[in-house]
Amino acid sequence: MTRFIFITGGVVSSLGKGLMAASLAALLQARGYRVRIRKFDPYLNVDPGTMSPYQHGEVYVTDDGAETDLDLGHYERFTGVPSRQSDNVTSGRIYSTIIAKERRGDYLGATVQVIPHVTDAIKQFARAETDGLDFVLCEIGGTVGDIESLPFMEAIRQLRNDLGRNGSVFVHLTLVPYIAAAGELKTKPTQHSVRDLTALGIQPDVLVCRCERPLPESERAKIALFCNVRKEAVIPALDARTIYGVPLQYHAEGLDAAVLDAFGIAAGPSPNLGRWDDIVDRIGNPEGEVTIGVVGKYTGLLDAYKSLHEALTHGGIANRVKVNIRWLDAELFEADAADVAARLEPMHAILVPGGFGERGSEGKIAAVRFARERKVPFFGICLGMQMACIEGARNTAGIDQASTTEFGPTTEPVVGLITEWESARGRQIREAGGDLGGTMRLGAFPAKLAGNSHVRGIYGAEDISERHRHRYEVNIHYREALEDGGLVFSGMSPDGSLPEIVERPDHPWFVGVQFHPELKSKPFDPHPLFASFVAAAVRQSRLV
Repeated sequence: MTRFIFITGGVVSSLGKGLMAASLAALLQARGYRVRIRKFDPYLNVDPGTMSPYQHGEVYVTDDGAETDLDLGHYERFTGVPSRQSDNVTSGRIYSTIIAKERRGDYLGATVQVIPHVTDAIKQFARAETDGLDFVLCEIGGTVGDIESLPFMEAIRQLRNDLGRNGSVFVHLTLVPYIAAAGELKTKPTQHSVRDLTALGIQPDVLVCRCERPLPESERAKIALFCNVRKEAVIPALDARTIYGVPLQYHAEGLDAAVLDAFGIAAGPSPNLGRWDDIVDRIGNPEGEVTIGVVGKYTGLLDAYKSLHEALTHGGIANRVKVNIRWLDAELFEADAADVAARLEPMHAILVPGGFGERGSEGKIAAVRFARERKVPFFGICLGMQMACIEGARNTAGIDQASTTEFGPTTEPVVGLITEWESARGRQIREAGGDLGGTMRLGAFPAKLAGNSHVRGIYGAEDISERHRHRYEVNIHYREALEDGGLVFSGMSPDGSLPEIVERPDHPWFVGVQFHPELKSKPFDPHPLFASFVAAAVRQSRLV
């Protein structure tokens, strides 16, 4: 029997529903249960693929090519369970599905309404592909009271009836603010949030209370009394030193036991949380530290690089060092070469991440050149690899006008629009000027690594699979010129037509990849490229 845990939030956004869902799933998983986590987003975009990183943070990509909410990255990093297309649904996707069915006449002349048609579609998404699972955790985006989320709230209310009393549990995350002037934690916002939730027909079984001070037993009892939940089901959630300590904190407060109790399941022995203890120990007791400069264009909102930040942390875990990340705006590097050196000389390694558009591109190229000439470990990801190829073409291959068609017409398109490629769904064809949403090269694709390459040694394998999200590719026709300049194509698509990895054999650590390895890194299984990159930064730190 598959049981459902519905997670809602109240009072304010950004309380950490995603982390709580991921932590609870990890705790249930540690008890031997099979879990999957889903995210329901109320916005009208079909997916976040066309949204600015400043609006939504990063777009997380799954193996099957879904562009999803960044919370799915937390889900994968905490559980190791690969997310799928069916694990993220938006209002836009729900409505587009319903409208397409209406246009086909599937409703046989009926008036299409929010209830039952929209709520039925939401319930179908919630219950899809759940065979063989013990628990499915469904996080509802936004906060109670948002007009956009009302159909989702109604759908999960109906699901409680469909599933039966022991088939679902409601967990509600709220804020218990500390008022410094009064010197008190205030429970009234939580009371109001639960009242609004019950007005929608949903009575929470477990309350998780975010607070910056310990929650006294008297206040815990007060919340339980006014919100009609057991005192043991009121779970304090204080800030943690690291997000990877959150599962341990929630377990110590009894979250997993409270949820199982709400299902009528005996908690049994304590779960094995040894790997989380080890991760927290490695983060809290490093044996050194390195500084890595990330030269990007969305540095004003670090959620735009969420998976990248975590993957660098995982590289630090693998090497038992603290990774200090310096977020550097690429545009600042475009005016003065001396400024580039001044900002980058303190770095033990340099990373140029993915992105879209021309803004900051010359700054990224300047950062690549600095890393190449000064022999500083360099990692280029997606657009970062393309900028490494353009820098190599200009400065080591003698192609002065090298550029990318992404930035406009060019006589030397070292990087160009990809119009055809093979995928698991067959040959994909795209045209310039077509739709932007869902039209990139998305999801997992295989690659073959050269036998004597640096990356072959890092992966310890010849065949790899990595996740992609891009519309432009390095032009294979420039391979000979770039390799003559020292930039070797060490990873290719199986048919040999698309460059996947470039590296410089004469450099201590210089790798560019067309894919996004950060999307597959986990704290208990750091991605080999990030583990190796941080190790190179450690070696560099001993030279300066």
